[in-house]
Amino acid sequence: MTTDDEREAAIEAAALAIRRGELIVLPTDTVYGIAADAFSPDAVSALLAAKGRGREMPPPVLVSAATTLDALAVGVPDYARKLVEEFWPGALTVVCRQQTSLQWDLGETRGTVAVRMPDDEIALAVLERTGPLAVSSANLSGRPAARTADEAESMLGESVEVIVDAGTSAGADASTIVDCTGAEGRILRRGAISLDALNAVLEPLGAALTDEG
Repeated sequence: MTTDDEREAAIEAAALAIRRGELIVLPTDTVYGIAADAFSPDAVSALLAAKGRGREMPPPVLVSAATTLDALAVGVPDYARKLVEEFWPGALTVVCRQQTSLQWDLGETRGTVAVRMPDDEIALAVLERTGPLAVSSANLSGRPAARTADEAESMLGESVEVIVDAGTSAGADASTIVDCTGAEGRILRRGAISLDALNAVLEPLGAALTDEG
């Protein structure tokens, strides 16, 4: 995409495909992702099938604004809000207890939802038009995550309707995942944001994360 018109056309094509229940590949601030409408069980099932994953590995949900967290999650603790305030948009995924009223099926989530706001203009533009998307790294299960649109197409091209090409992804590291379902947070996966950086933000609250990543 070299012009504003091409960028707009790609974003709109991606949003239309999502509204039709199809899968897309889009850039994020970490790696390329394969995305589906989070509220379409058929689309989420197709996403898992495309990657060769089962329901025991539910995808995280990307959002375009931090305020959306409260629409998806309940009982978000103060330390989680502090982390979101500091690191969103960015490479932080928070796992919270999901709103019981949500009409969706992401897989075997055990009543939780993993949420992230990516720091990528194109991803955010798509999300603003589609609402929350179930997004997983654009690769076949067990293969390295795609850092270019061509890599994503070689693995997932037959399964997706639209691939938004924004060049090589900027991030080499995956997002850091923090379990925020308890009184104290735990790192579930080490990633782009270090434990020290997270705890430095929480220190004024008298809180600290433990590392199980």
